[in-house]
Amino acid sequence: MIARSAGERPARPWVASPDVTASGPPRLLVASRVVPGPHEPALAPGAVVVDADVITAVGPPEVLAHRYPHAERVDLLGATLVPGLVNAHVHLAFEPERDPVAPPADRPTADLAAAVARNARRLLDEGVTTARDLGDRDGVVAAWRTSGALGPRVLTAGAPITTPGGHCWFLGGEVYGPGDLRQAVAERAAAGVDWIKVMAGGGMLTPTSPRPWETQFSDDALAVVVDAAREAGLPVAAHAHGTATMAACARAGVDTIEHGGWLSGPGASPGAAPATDPRPEVADAIAAAGAVLVPTRARGWRSWPPEGDLDGLLARLAWNASRGIRMVVGTDAGAGPGVFDDVVDTLTLYRAAGWSDAAVLAMATTEAAAVLGLGDRVGRLAPGYAADLLAVDGDPTRDVEALRRLRLVVAAGRDHVPT
Repeated sequence: MIARSAGERPARPWVASPDVTASGPPRLLVASRVVPGPHEPALAPGAVVVDADVITAVGPPEVLAHRYPHAERVDLLGATLVPGLVNAHVHLAFEPERDPVAPPADRPTADLAAAVARNARRLLDEGVTTARDLGDRDGVVAAWRTSGALGPRVLTAGAPITTPGGHCWFLGGEVYGPGDLRQAVAERAAAGVDWIKVMAGGGMLTPTSPRPWETQFSDDALAVVVDAAREAGLPVAAHAHGTATMAACARAGVDTIEHGGWLSGPGASPGAAPATDPRPEVADAIAAAGAVLVPTRARGWRSWPPEGDLDGLLARLAWNASRGIRMVVGTDAGAGPGVFDDVVDTLTLYRAAGWSDAAVLAMATTEAAAVLGLGDRVGRLAPGYAADLLAVDGDPTRDVEALRRLRLVVAAGRDHVPT
């Protein structure tokens, strides 16, 4: 198998979610500053022309006003326009306010669907206009995105492939033998998923699964999943907390490694963070394979107790980058205590680990969009790109905290005022 970067693979067809987009005359959004992309020069002042769900022009306000005399003018003076955010790892069917295991296992499908709708609006409230859902039940996320409800564009993986009683078995993705793996991939492809999710290792939510630092699937099994996904034209996301599992994912050629915490065993004492073992040879294999890491441990990082190992996490994130591993932003919203309003908190963690504000913003816009196969249509403010943008007070390329000061979210050309 030839390893290749997720950013280099052919882009999946653009999935607009929901299926209904804005209508009406073009609009001219005028702001004190327009940031086309995190590493691109800003326009001050600047303007963006939105026609239905697509950006048709970006430039000086007076030039675009002359070029589009019939466009409806929307003044956002004092604000900065930036691309909508991309969250590469969420679980819309989960509710962090409730037991993370029992609700998906026991609740009616209609209840899960209602949770998806609520959580989709929560993502918009924090400026997320594109998200990748990596585990639901009964296809509720795929069903939601055809509903016409206002929300972010969502890529879905359906039920993750897992072992009997393995991590997140309650979502319905158990396979009972090697021969089931290709069938599992084929069933998901036929259902229209955008990604294949495989639980390569154990997890914290599922007591019956292997422990988080242990593997669930053999190298041969992971290779079958990746090969079957490639034949279906689908990328693969692999759940992997442990160092050994991360190494197996690199050997298999997955596109993204979720969590990637370098875990190697239990903590030294009750309540302590698990032991870690970031191995250079494994990091180099991940980088060489082009696998992209989506770390998800960040919630409330400023108030972690000493046993939370914040210094170790910051050091590992910086070390990942030093070994050439690409990373993008994902929050695991919905899982465990994960909420749907902490994406900026995650961005500030990377800043604390040494990234510039502009580089952090790129991880949640241009770079994340490229990894998800949407880099030619999402993550920038440019003609032909999706009309996904934020109006914020301040300049996120200099201080990502400005993303907390949202005035307006535009998703597929439709306005949403955060609550």
